[in-house]
Amino acid sequence: SHTDVVSLKIYNLIGDEVATLFDGVHPQGSYEIMWNAEQYTSGIYYYRLSVGNTIETKKMILMK
Repeated sequence: SHTDVVSLKIYNLIGDEVATLFDGVHPQGSYEIMWNAEQYTSGIYYYRLSVGNTIETKKMILMK
């Protein structure tokens, strides 16, 4: 089975890293990762998913 270096981090609107949800080596496959956002305020955040040489950044809205 193939493994990749995987990183999943959450950033706030001004680009500060606020959480690291995963950082390490993972076998290929589908995964679900929960973010406990109790301590964070409502608003816009970005998550950055890095898998091998591929990096994807997407916007998300946290509503409480």
